[in-house]
Amino acid sequence: MLLAPPMRRWRRATLPAVLLAASCGGERLEDRTTTPLLPASALELVVDLDHPPGNIAVSRTGRVFFTFHPGGDPPMAVAELVGGKPTPYPNVAFQERYQSVLSLRIDGQGRLWALDYAHYGWGQPRLLAFDLESNAVVHEYDFPSEVAGLFSMLNDFQVDPAGEKIYIAESNPIRQKPALVVYDIATRTSRRLLEGHPSVQAKDYVLETPERRMLVFGLFPLRIGVDSIALDKRGEWLYYGPVNGDRLFRIATRDLNDATLGEGTLGARVEDFGPKPLSDGLSMDVADNVYLTDPEHGAILTLGQDRKLRTLVKDSRLRWPDGLSFGPDGWLYVTCSALQHVLFERAAHMRAHAPYQIFRFQPGPAGVPGQ
Repeated sequence: MLLAPPMRRWRRATLPAVLLAASCGGERLEDRTTTPLLPASALELVVDLDHPPGNIAVSRTGRVFFTFHPGGDPPMAVAELVGGKPTPYPNVAFQERYQSVLSLRIDGQGRLWALDYAHYGWGQPRLLAFDLESNAVVHEYDFPSEVAGLFSMLNDFQVDPAGEKIYIAESNPIRQKPALVVYDIATRTSRRLLEGHPSVQAKDYVLETPERRMLVFGLFPLRIGVDSIALDKRGEWLYYGPVNGDRLFRIATRDLNDATLGEGTLGARVEDFGPKPLSDGLSMDVADNVYLTDPEHGAILTLGQDRKLRTLVKDSRLRWPDGLSFGPDGWLYVTCSALQHVLFERAAHMRAHAPYQIFRFQPGPAGVPGQ
């Protein structure tokens, strides 16, 4: 199938990654879920899939785009749901140009952005933008090695409302040197920021789902740095945190965009915003509530400006809730990548735990589609 050779390269790149990313020890973070505000019946099935999805972006007209998780040996990299079935986007031939795409976003200018981490930097990490009217590539950028080199992982990102800046979480699971990356679309320049800052570093927590403790080769806890990332709808504050972390941080985008600030000054402007579970995907609504997926407990939580965690929905069908995207009419879409059945597992095991799902529900406040 398409992408089979690149996926094999991904697995070879994964071996040194997990050996370096893992370490002994670790503890469980307490269960931070509470009584859900919504019943499990609020979850509406969007699609069943033969392979695990990665991230998702839904347009203002309701077009649903998503990636198949690179760890699941997928038949295609980027798909659009057409007639309820995944269709290669923008076409079959273009799938050969992708290396390992995980995250997608749609900006206010009607462009679908795809972030390709290129097998942990073994290939060429890049950004691609497609015009949703024509489905043609309208922007392409290759990251220089000093920003996203060998062993990097450009994981998730957000586009500012003006369509001028892109903020990226570089998880760096191999060398354990995560950072934020800021990309200026007009000047085609990128900067690597806050590398080594406590806000981007993984803590000593062990991920554990009901089915599996996330240990590498059954020995070492898997630890991932900054991944979860969200931007308020004015583009003023960037919220972020490591997967293996119990706190959500934020920083003003005016500071991230100020190239005159030194690393020490910039780091001092990071704010500890509030508690979080061990999280994966993030999104925000127009009321400045942050939505967080909780892979350990099959839940989606919200952290308001009062800095209190609340559980929106919790259900066993939410197997590793991963990517989030608002769509039209107040729907919030969530991919379930079920990584407990994917990472470091055999293909037969993954097939046995199919199908994999995308759900949606209405949390209350609306959000901006595609984000």
